[in-house]
Amino acid sequence: MHVEYDLLPQSRRKSPPGRDADLGFGLLRTNHMFQMEYADGAWQNARIIPYQPFLLAPGAMCLHYGQTIFEGIKAFGHDDGEIYVFRGDLNAERLNNSAAIMCMPSIPAEVQQEAVMRLIDVERDWCPVIAESSLYIRPFMFATMDALGVKPSRTYTYCVILSPSGPYYARGVSEAITLLISRRFHRAAPGGTGAAKCGGNYGASLRAAEEAHAYGAAQVLYLSVDNTHIEEAGSMNHYHVLADGTFIIPAFDDTILRSVTSLSVLELAEAGLVKARQESVRLDDFLAAVASGAVIEAGGFGTAAVVSPVGRYCLEDGTIYTVGDGKVGRHSLALYTRYSAIQTGKAEAPAGWLQKVPRFS
Repeated sequence: MHVEYDLLPQSRRKSPPGRDADLGFGLLRTNHMFQMEYADGAWQNARIIPYQPFLLAPGAMCLHYGQTIFEGIKAFGHDDGEIYVFRGDLNAERLNNSAAIMCMPSIPAEVQQEAVMRLIDVERDWCPVIAESSLYIRPFMFATMDALGVKPSRTYTYCVILSPSGPYYARGVSEAITLLISRRFHRAAPGGTGAAKCGGNYGASLRAAEEAHAYGAAQVLYLSVDNTHIEEAGSMNHYHVLADGTFIIPAFDDTILRSVTSLSVLELAEAGLVKARQESVRLDDFLAAVASGAVIEAGGFGTAAVVSPVGRYCLEDGTIYTVGDGKVGRHSLALYTRYSAIQTGKAEAPAGWLQKVPRFS
């Protein structure tokens, strides 16, 4: 891929945050972004330019019909002084799956990965070295055609921006959260967009999250549309842990997004490093197992938080189910520790999980 560079002069560039900075999550931006456009059946004009607003027509179809998709990836600085992207190939594959669901054009996986690598190479100084931090990568695509008919756009923009970030939850994995089990709100319906990482799914989740906060919960445990089976924990894949230390992840279908973290945990299980499997999880069976102590830990898997332990489940009638002692369990903590060590180069990574950012110049 040919990429043009239009970089800010050094005197106009913002400085990266210092070692003692409170990064927050997703709040900061680096100096540049990657951008290219789709028109006439092809992606074109690949470039790295200063971070800036888009020039967008008021009739752009993304603003009216929700043709927007995105990904979340992390990169980490290692002790060898290099930067490594964690499993970006899976994110590229998932973005193309989202594009197919949303009637948007695909982008060759190698093009997506090169775009990410070239941008990080320009912004190397922004990769944080603070504990629990990462360089969060946000690729996204949106429809730009100026038309009001309900149909797929014929033009699109693809962009990548970077955000030096701390942990998604300020407390990290030191404290278990509460989830509201909602029978009123549903994240996705069969045959819909649940398996796509599209903007509409997240916009639709905001009202449910506000409802959860009214119950003192951090997020919602989403159920199937018939309220019989567990699906997702907020924007994360749900998991629970049995007494023998086995992680159970609900089986993927078209209402559940395939979390890269969940896929990685399942690969670790195939290698014999953890115990994990997928199965359909009935809500009634799960709650009975929590009450009996057969389920000893639970939580969510996702790129942003990695592992987010859950200590309590709250029903809409106020009934509370406490998992174990309500605190972060040793299996969840051990998995988070191992996973983070792989990401940061402190432990050996399975083949292909880490891609070193090349030095293009």
